[in-house]
Amino acid sequence: MRRLSAPRTALVTAGTVLLASAAAAVAVPAGAAAAGCSVTYAVSSQWQGGFGANVTITNLGDPVSSWTLTWSYAAGQTVTQAWNATVTQNGAAVTARNVAYNGSIPTNGTTSFGFNGAWTSSNPTPTTFALNGVTCTGGTTTPTTSPTTSPPPSPTPTSSPSTPPPGGPADITVNTGTTYQTVDGFGAAVSIWGGAWSTAETQTLVGLGPNQLGLSIVRTGLSPVSSEWATQVSALRTAKSYGSNVKIMASPWTAPAAWKTNNSRINGGKLRPEYYDDYANHLNSYVQYMRNQGVTIDVTSVQNEPDWHPDYDSMDWSGTELQTFVREQGAKVQNTKLMVAEAVNLNYGYTDPTLNDAAARNNIGYIGGHLYGTEAAGRLKPYPLAQQYQKPVWMTEWNLHEADGGGSNIWGNPANATVWNETLDDIMRTVHRSMESNWSAYVWWYGKRYYSFIGDGESAYGTVAGAPLKRGYAFAQYAKYVRPGYQRVGLTKSSKASPLEVTAYSGDGKVTLVILNRSTSAVNNAVVQAPQNVSRAEYVATSQNASAASQPVGVNGNQVTVNVGARSISTVVLTL
Repeated sequence: MRRLSAPRTALVTAGTVLLASAAAAVAVPAGAAAAGCSVTYAVSSQWQGGFGANVTITNLGDPVSSWTLTWSYAAGQTVTQAWNATVTQNGAAVTARNVAYNGSIPTNGTTSFGFNGAWTSSNPTPTTFALNGVTCTGGTTTPTTSPTTSPPPSPTPTSSPSTPPPGGPADITVNTGTTYQTVDGFGAAVSIWGGAWSTAETQTLVGLGPNQLGLSIVRTGLSPVSSEWATQVSALRTAKSYGSNVKIMASPWTAPAAWKTNNSRINGGKLRPEYYDDYANHLNSYVQYMRNQGVTIDVTSVQNEPDWHPDYDSMDWSGTELQTFVREQGAKVQNTKLMVAEAVNLNYGYTDPTLNDAAARNNIGYIGGHLYGTEAAGRLKPYPLAQQYQKPVWMTEWNLHEADGGGSNIWGNPANATVWNETLDDIMRTVHRSMESNWSAYVWWYGKRYYSFIGDGESAYGTVAGAPLKRGYAFAQYAKYVRPGYQRVGLTKSSKASPLEVTAYSGDGKVTLVILNRSTSAVNNAVVQAPQNVSRAEYVATSQNASAASQPVGVNGNQVTVNVGARSISTVVLTL
């Protein structure tokens, strides 16, 4: 289904993290509360004359209700654009102030913001930062004069999970002896009718560094006009070279108008049988063109939504027509694997005929479908016929953004409750259900859009072009840690863990669990049992008030303990 594209603006991506701290503390003004802080300054990506950066502040002192961070540049760098903070500059001195939704930082809490900047001869990292006038040294600074009034008591920090006793009862037990589907990846689409992602935007979406989202599938449109094929080459090439095992999927919305019964690109219309061979050659020409540009098209769909005939690019097929085309012409499309048929709600009538025909079946690699109406139709479940013939099922498009109620400036606020509820209860829930249904991939609609993974800069919706959004961080709890080739494995849960929706995966010598807690209560000291001793554990969580935040984890032998926050999605990565 068509969704509006958006303007394109350059952005930053995350990369090497450099810790900047001062050499000595300065005195706190009389009457100020005890203060202390540390700052992580991430030089994201850098290009000739420009760069991106992300800054994370950790408050090591008493809680603050608003903040100002200052630093100076030593080589004439300038800040040109910022998000999640108001940033001003006077000569070398830079001042960043909180925005309305991120002013409060509790003790040991963090907040972050990002910006684009310009440089000329060099771009050295700042060495000194000050939070509310106090130099950040990585420790607590005590006032030189007692405050005139007692500061409010500091909130009790969230306790670390306790270390599990050896051999104690487990709440989630992973069984790698029970195996399900192999995961091909998680992804999103480039603009089908608009401009391409920039290099930096692509890196943010597919990269595995800090504040990058780890997508491993990029979907692109296959235009009926060959002169338009070059539009996405740079972004797709970047995705392939910068990401890890990224697959590119191409979907055609229509054949050239002259080959169709309605002589139009729009309003459906069927491909005339006498042009079946031309259409196969057209698909093949696209794949070979991209291959010559350094872009392997791993998956090529025969048709996007053959059952949807709107007043934009579209083409109508029946299941038997798809079967005939794939059987007789599919082998002509080389150096890729064909997919059938991306029906709106994974309607089996568009895929069963091909699966039941051995000659046609041998010419395809994947079954595809969209999530619109699939759950209501009772098809958000395993597809037995596809499993029987070992054809991986991909969910290749869904788009939901009802949270804005018809349009509002809420999407750029990472703490907006309405946006978070829709993200967790609808989108992340369906990713979980798709994995439980033995589907091998989940591909969202546009990766760059105000309601998606990175912002598009539309002022009416409050996002900054290229800046990661809360929905992107939530999706990355799957995409970044469940990598292509991992296999979903079995698990059992105790009654304590019953509120949690959990899937587990095995790959690269690791066991990875993605945990949804859509309840309003935390599940603390949840014990996860791996099949063998754990040498390293990582625990990362996203919630309404945290984005890909590292969490404490206790380890003892083959068991680890985590605190699963209410209304959160988190990932546990256990290196065995």
